[in-house]
Amino acid sequence: MGETAATLARMTASSAPTTVLAVLEYRLQRDPDGPYLDFEGDAFTAREISDGARGLAGALADRGIGRGDRVATLLENRPEQVMSFFATAMLGAIQVPINTAYKGEFLRHVLVDSGARVLVVQEDFATRVAEVAGAQLPDVEFVIVVGDTVGTDLEIASMSWADALAGGATVSLPAVDVGPADLACFIYTAGTTGPSKGCMLPHQYVVALAEQIARAWGRTADDVVLTPLPLFHFNAISVCVVGTLLTGGRASIARKFSVSRFWPEVARTGATMLSMLGSLAILIANAEDHADQAGHGLRLCAAAPMPPDTDRIWRERFGCATFSGGYGLTEASLISMLPAGEINRPGAAGKPNAHEFEVQILDDNDRPVAVGEIGEIVCRPTGPNLMFAGYWNRPEATVEVLRNLWFHTGDLGRLDDEGFLYFVDRKKDYLRRRGENISSFEMERTVIAHDAIADVAVHAVPSDQGEDDVKVTAVLVVGAVLTEEELCRWTAERVPYFAIPRYVEFRTDLPRNPVGRVLKYELRDDGVTTTTWDRDAAGITFDRR
Repeated sequence: MGETAATLARMTASSAPTTVLAVLEYRLQRDPDGPYLDFEGDAFTAREISDGARGLAGALADRGIGRGDRVATLLENRPEQVMSFFATAMLGAIQVPINTAYKGEFLRHVLVDSGARVLVVQEDFATRVAEVAGAQLPDVEFVIVVGDTVGTDLEIASMSWADALAGGATVSLPAVDVGPADLACFIYTAGTTGPSKGCMLPHQYVVALAEQIARAWGRTADDVVLTPLPLFHFNAISVCVVGTLLTGGRASIARKFSVSRFWPEVARTGATMLSMLGSLAILIANAEDHADQAGHGLRLCAAAPMPPDTDRIWRERFGCATFSGGYGLTEASLISMLPAGEINRPGAAGKPNAHEFEVQILDDNDRPVAVGEIGEIVCRPTGPNLMFAGYWNRPEATVEVLRNLWFHTGDLGRLDDEGFLYFVDRKKDYLRRRGENISSFEMERTVIAHDAIADVAVHAVPSDQGEDDVKVTAVLVVGAVLTEEELCRWTAERVPYFAIPRYVEFRTDLPRNPVGRVLKYELRDDGVTTTTWDRDAAGITFDRR
């Protein structure tokens, strides 16, 4: 265990910081002027981030923003997003980072639902705010625009970021006692069946997850973490913003992910660790070699879920260890992870994280299932403030997911005889055909392996014989030539007979919400369309073997 990881272990056993402000102060006392965050070449120390946050906090306080008020941000990965995060904490207020893909009703919903009194917006996103301003945003009192000029007529009082910081620097901040149970931010989870919900995240939860990840990775002050993940999601906040304060060292936050710029950024930053999504790790693994790839300093790629073949490529081709055994949600993380020194089982998400959570697999009546059987993954924390505090303004939804004193993830999984946890599928996406259960997740992982398939969703279509029929809705790689029958026959060689799709349809794109998650309910509602190929109608059968 590295020196910083060992220090974290001692801290969690005694007096670890329990608020993001305490973590910031922890770094300021030890290394205020060392490299902290890098935004594609724009470098900042902890002191510079703190000073910027202090100026913004003064501007917000001067406008009457205080404890419990919500401050929304619509910003790409940039230092102002981090400064806004700490500024709201300094006032006991709550940051509401908004997905930068949101516009129209999606944007209006988050602003209205959160009751945000202030919005910090990037200049090139300001027109989106103008489109939903005025009477449609009754709580937003003023806007701070990050850019050279305020520009757009927002119909709301506005000021520039530079003016806000200049004026705020002279304002005395009120004394605010922020505790571990106080809320640091709302993270809105993308809705696939309804409006997105605001997950209320306490300060201690944000810090605890940063500690968990640092320990699991063996992160030290010598490490440089590189991520392309957005700061409006929980991962980058915990790993890069808060985790880097705890461990020391620095983090580099890319504005967007790019395959062509990936290895040059690794070389420029001297990155030793990657924090990515499994889908991004797959893209890098499948890309051609790059000149900057030679002699890289990466020692860990953390990305989940990472298919076994991709995991192997990172280890063998790139000579980089992987951390792909983990499972969690915005509401509760990390529910499972791979303990240090253990080798993950293929397809597993590590083992339940017994330090922070009790984990069980339950049936529809909330009764434990036997080892190896599939049920819903549920958990409950082993201490206070280790998971979300509920959904903002949705007490019924909160009670529903916390029924019988367990947090119900909505995900299906199983535990094997050695305690490894396997994610099987989203509960609502699971299929049942002829008495057999089928995981859409496993089916999609199979189909996407075809060279001609760029994207895929596997979902249910009601069967005239009861239960479900399986449909594959796929997007072809540009220029690829493949028929629906060829894909069906290829799939039949790789899945159980009962999972062979009856229907196949090629589309130019899949319906998605602004986060990019496929809206399977729309595909289920579409059912069999005029362009859907039907295996039964084509008279194609397969042996039951």
